[in-house]
Amino acid sequence: MSVLLLRLSGPFQSWGVQSRFGVRDTGLEPSKSGVAGLLCAALGRPRHAPLEDIAALRMGVRADQEGRLLRDYHTAGKGGFLRASGTVEKEQLIVSSRYYLADARFLVALEGDDLLLLRLHAALRDPVWPLYLGRKAFPPGEPVWLPDGYRPGEHLIEALERYPWLGTDERRRPEQVRVVIDDPQGPEVRPDAVPPSFAERTFLPRRVSTRYIPAPPLREEGV
Repeated sequence: MSVLLLRLSGPFQSWGVQSRFGVRDTGLEPSKSGVAGLLCAALGRPRHAPLEDIAALRMGVRADQEGRLLRDYHTAGKGGFLRASGTVEKEQLIVSSRYYLADARFLVALEGDDLLLLRLHAALRDPVWPLYLGRKAFPPGEPVWLPDGYRPGEHLIEALERYPWLGTDERRRPEQVRVVIDDPQGPEVRPDAVPPSFAERTFLPRRVSTRYIPAPPLREEGV
């Protein structure tokens, strides 16, 4: 087994897992289905392509910078407007609340087959389609591809503990960082497992466990 590391950082991210009607939610860290969509964009896979190989990868997320949860008041449609009383004058106007994370930085680790990880590593360096952080309006602020992201022979937890902190201000490095890991026996259930394909919008359960680990090391100057 080996590990592939991804850097997901940007001004805005949104990893919704159960958005319905007027509320578009976001998780506090990247969802597995969202990361799978990013990988498919890098590979150039169409929506109807099967995802068994990506679904088999074990995922862990390290929150190096948690970010701030913000809400966007959003309207769509034409010919309508919202009165001060809160009533909608025209039925064509659609009002929604969209949540996202601001200024967050995550290290995503994928553990699995070496050949698949090498292929993904190459695709992230030169993606077929544009990459985005959950929504098409949110492109990465830094490359998702890490030059040393492919970690042959390492295990998931080992890679998350060893890889240098992704923050830019040493004074903001926390004493501990939150880690969310795929765990068949985990106490938490997330509705964000990778579906058979993206041809249909589905929400499948995934069990995870959350833990805190000591702050990762700082990257040495010049490395």
